[in-house]
Amino acid sequence: MDRRSSFTDIEYSMRKQIGTREEFLNKLETVIDWEELTGIVKPFYPQGDRGRPVKPLDVMIRMYLVQNWFGFSAAGTEGAVYDSYAFRKFIGVSFLEEQVPDSNTLCRFRRLLKKNGLEEQIFATVDLALKKAGMKLTPGSAVEPRLRSAAKKKNKT
Repeated sequence: MDRRSSFTDIEYSMRKQIGTREEFLNKLETVIDWEELTGIVKPFYPQGDRGRPVKPLDVMIRMYLVQNWFGFSAAGTEGAVYDSYAFRKFIGVSFLEEQVPDSNTLCRFRRLLKKNGLEEQIFATVDLALKKAGMKLTPGSAVEPRLRSAAKKKNKT
């Protein structure tokens, strides 16, 4: 992916250490054949001839994989990309040029993959690439805490 550097990219390049999440994503960046994954989905992906402009296919594939690897909901994935430099960099979204695909877009993408039987093919391709590199991936999960009212309910007696 060739993206322009932002001030954030320059600032982050000056860090003395990278986080484990970014290290994980950097390894996957080099191991996975992204053109092969794009080739699997491209025949089924809308061309943007009508309706809203489509998001770049590579961005959608990467966002879909992040959702699965980290156990996020669609909304959780969207929020995580906004919150995390590592996710934003891996997915390839530059806020100078575009915004993160929203959760509805990710849900539609997931349905497109499921409808066309592409989910298994994507994961098999990723697993094979990892196996060739001597790696194995086990999905994790991220907790999405929620705030709830601490006010006690009054009993009606």
